[in-house]
Amino acid sequence: MKANASRRNWIKTISAAMAGLLFAERASGASQPFNISKALAAPRDDIKITRLEIIPVHSCRTVFVKMHTNAGIVGIGEGTVEGRIPTTVTAIQELEKYLIGKDPRQPAHHWQAMYRHAFYRGGIILTSALSAVDIAMWDIKGKALGVPVYELLGGPTRDRIRVYGQAQTPEGARQVMAEGYQSMKVGVTSSRGRLSRYVENPDFIEGVVENVRAIREVIGPKVDMGIELHGDHQPQTALLLIKALEQFQPWFYEEPIQFQNLPLMADIAKKTHIPIATGERMVTKWQFRDLLTLGAASLLQPDVTHCGGITELKAIATMAEAFYAGMLPHAKEGIVGAAASMHVAASIPNLVAHELPSLQAAPDDKVERSYLGKSYITKPLTMHESHIILKGNIDGPGLGIQLDDNLVENERNVKEWEFPEMWDSFDGSVLDH
Repeated sequence: MKANASRRNWIKTISAAMAGLLFAERASGASQPFNISKALAAPRDDIKITRLEIIPVHSCRTVFVKMHTNAGIVGIGEGTVEGRIPTTVTAIQELEKYLIGKDPRQPAHHWQAMYRHAFYRGGIILTSALSAVDIAMWDIKGKALGVPVYELLGGPTRDRIRVYGQAQTPEGARQVMAEGYQSMKVGVTSSRGRLSRYVENPDFIEGVVENVRAIREVIGPKVDMGIELHGDHQPQTALLLIKALEQFQPWFYEEPIQFQNLPLMADIAKKTHIPIATGERMVTKWQFRDLLTLGAASLLQPDVTHCGGITELKAIATMAEAFYAGMLPHAKEGIVGAAASMHVAASIPNLVAHELPSLQAAPDDKVERSYLGKSYITKPLTMHESHIILKGNIDGPGLGIQLDDNLVENERNVKEWEFPEMWDSFDGSVLDH
């Protein structure tokens, strides 16, 4: 009752003075006006985190988090290390010890505490757990104030988010086009039916060229087509593929090699006029600083469920702008992370396009799922002409989405996804993926 009274007094005090400002439409139409009636708490109300509810979502290879508070506001987040869900859950539980009793409206401060108070800083496990709770705190902050998260990040720089589809074959490309996409990412596969070796022969390279040529013929020259190399290839073969596929004018080359050798990736970038994209396996602003300084890529692909959440994704995007690097956020797992990432995308000037979840681990059961959120959130996102319009999708308070009440039941019998082992078919040696 005390909190409700405080909220009413707060609204009465400022509503008259702020009405013209808060309810004015932006001339650009980029977002809806601030609506104070949607605020769930006054700025000085006491809000404390009481517990975390951790939900493994194996059909998306991820973990959702519900962050509960004494004010009744519940924030949702997502963090994951695909194939290591129990490890991710444990890492989130360890962060819960710090978070209990804290004010969730200070995500940047808590991020610093959880990251810097760990003697061993960084690493995909810690930052993925951080991502989950950071996103949930931003969701609570937006709900408490009654505004979308992108308003808290400086306001929208656009009214829609460009998204792209994914295909491996000409048939898959036709399906992507039929779904309304105007751009796509194409996985590199060879018609020769095997994975690449250290240094490939002309026959294998031509097998890749044949597949990409067939896809380009299906989609035509006006559709942007990125090439997904996925770090599967050794540098020698990666460069052969890059040169062989330049004739199709790719949108970008994604992960030409593994990111651990950024100087080598920078050398590869200098040998092609096609932009290099990478970053889905990289975490924190510090790793991306090294990438940008070396010139290893001009398109950055941080994943909000790995890199450190909304707080860190925004920092990475801001740093990228100073290097004239574009943002191509990775978002292949759950819809909560995708929505969180889109809030950052909506607030930055250097967005190129955004990925959507793939559901590649979804089982063949009776649950009807979709990469736009069906069976995961109460109101799935809608796509219009290869874009997610902010209005009607993520313009509600916080992240603007709510988890489906049946989510836990839908996931009850879904087995944990395991990362595929990659072996050379001839000698049994380990291959990259």
